[in-house]
Amino acid sequence: MKIPSDMPRLKGFRFPREIIAYAVWAYHRFALSTADVEDLLAERGVIVSRETVRQWVNRFGAHFADCVRRDRPAAADKWHLDEVVVPIGGLKYWLWRAVDSNGDVLDILVQPQRNAKAAKRFVKRLMARFGDPRVVITDKLRSYIKPIRDLAPNADHRAHKGLNNLIEGSHRPTRKREKLMGRFKSPRQAQRFLVAHDQINVVFRPRRYRMSANAYRQTRSDAFSLWHGYASEMNA
Repeated sequence: MKIPSDMPRLKGFRFPREIIAYAVWAYHRFALSTADVEDLLAERGVIVSRETVRQWVNRFGAHFADCVRRDRPAAADKWHLDEVVVPIGGLKYWLWRAVDSNGDVLDILVQPQRNAKAAKRFVKRLMARFGDPRVVITDKLRSYIKPIRDLAPNADHRAHKGLNNLIEGSHRPTRKREKLMGRFKSPRQAQRFLVAHDQINVVFRPRRYRMSANAYRQTRSDAFSLWHGYASEMNA
């Protein structure tokens, strides 16, 4: 990734921001470990430790995710909600995820429960950010019924597992990364990583099967341009 080298350096950091931005991009764009990113940088003559890469990802991943969220088009008013179990430290946690009808991830929330209280917390969080939905599609989990009825009474709630295939596919990258990372170490780490990972993938994983080759290349070029701009906004 060619980020302009005339960007001002980050105060307190030995490496230029374009190298840091490249490391964060590579880690989230591909199913790579911090050791893999360390090797990619070493091949380019940049000698850093995997721990340094981890610190860059943790520190600046949220910055790029916030930039993507800020600049993304308005979310569609048709939402798909689902939850999937995530083992953390020998305990069972639930990853709640929402996507719109375009397949873009709206938000995720790691919670220890899969009940009406947890569903209400997630739906309330979504509505505070995106407003009232027109349609909400969920599986047949009954915990959704009362929170959606109380918080979004005008929404058309469709509880049918067969209608929710769009969001079922969005869990696959999470499972891949979870396996690579040897499972998440804490709910806080899972939340921090997945918020950044899902938002960055909104930009760099368009639905290629729906696009011509030229359209995909233009979309990819636009994504790189966005990333360059986000790199220039990084603060120490």
